Amino acid sequence: MTKFSDLNLNPKVLKAIDEAGYETPTPIQAGAIPSALEGKDVLGIAQTGTGKTASFTLPMITLLARGRARARMPRSLVLCPTRELAAQVAENFDTYTKHLKLTKALLIGGVSFKEQDALIDRGVDVLIATPGRLLDHFERGKLLLTGVQIMVVDEADRMLDMGFIPDIERIFSLTPFTRQTLFFSATMAPEIERITNTFLSAPARIEVARQATASETIEQGVVMFKASRRDREASEKRKVLRALIDAEGDKCTNAIIFCNRKTDVDICAKSLKKYGYNAAPIHGDLDQSQRMRTLDGFRDGEIRLLVASDVAARGLDIPSVSHVFNFDVPGHAEDYVHRIGRTGRAGREGKAFTICTGRDEKAFDAVETLIQKQITRVENPVKPVKPVKPAKPEKQVADNEQTPPEKKQRAPRSENKSSGRQSRAGRGGDNTVVGMGDHLPSFIALSFEERRAG
Repeated sequence: MTKFSDLNLNPKVLKAIDEAGYETPTPIQAGAIPSALEGKDVLGIAQTGTGKTASFTLPMITLLARGRARARMPRSLVLCPTRELAAQVAENFDTYTKHLKLTKALLIGGVSFKEQDALIDRGVDVLIATPGRLLDHFERGKLLLTGVQIMVVDEADRMLDMGFIPDIERIFSLTPFTRQTLFFSATMAPEIERITNTFLSAPARIEVARQATASETIEQGVVMFKASRRDREASEKRKVLRALIDAEGDKCTNAIIFCNRKTDVDICAKSLKKYGYNAAPIHGDLDQSQRMRTLDGFRDGEIRLLVASDVAARGLDIPSVSHVFNFDVPGHAEDYVHRIGRTGRAGREGKAFTICTGRDEKAFDAVETLIQKQITRVENPVKPVKPVKPAKPEKQVADNEQTPPEKKQRAPRSENKSSGRQSRAGRGGDNTVVGMGDHLPSFIALSFEERRAG
């Protein structure tokens, strides 16, 4: 069996690895590190949780141990799709460079440009960044990429999902064509294949698992859920989630609960807190400092349930997550693999439960097709409530009989058709005759016969 000591790494790096408690490299590490140390481009394909981060950090540190960075010209570049993943890569570098004098800078959103500019101005050996913030610094004239010797693209398929591929292509064009490229992805979509063919030169392809497969150490289950009424679906679904958590008891030491929408993340977390569960939300709309505090609290055990959007689905190295609950079936089948990959890491056992409503069944079928496995159906832990049918009203008349509507009585027409002034005056509620005065001409007082005779 291969050991880290067999991989020709820098002795100071090996010392840091030993102090971190690692002895045996994972398959992706054993495959990628030797090729990277030889200066070859590497295309690494492996499911999440297999140790991809160390596959590039360890050889990078060894290759960068000699030399010195110049101001505004980093010697290496690591691109990550999310702030959390970038921060985690930075932590890995801190762990493995503790006995070496290598500098790094982290360029992510939510942190002031001034602080980041100060780090870049001093010169950094390793620059870890999200694509958008990196290009912001470049366009402000604060950064040059012509000195990059090693470039890493981490979680490339996630970059594709988030629309970063045009940015990645532009960043590639800003770096020297002589650079060494280490490219890692869990899946190989056609667009990813195109980029690797364009920007990688005869890469060593390291594929340690069938694309988009779930770890065999994860026990999977699904509750096929149907609400009693459409307007009660959300609340009843949250009740099912609480029942699933309760059913696991002490075995559920901590868990990540995934929702498709940010609004549902907040609602679900608030509901869990209301019922006495130790839960906190994390998604892209939260302030960066709050997101990092929440993640630190979850890692430290202060928070038991982390309710998350897919921003936390990939790359977060929290090795001891016991459970994953998919409150929603993900819209993309690949995301299911990445979500449940938060548990069962590094050979540990884990459990993943999904709640599937009627309108999610098509997406769930796509999940089972992708992983080529039928997920175990789990009985709904909440006894379904039968809707109460309203009582039928008593019949008032015999069948096929209708009470004929009464004909409306028309008001009799006024006999005095010529009294236009009278009717117009009467509309205002005033019966005073206008224009005649108190004098009544004598001919009007005569009867019809008297006028005819006269």
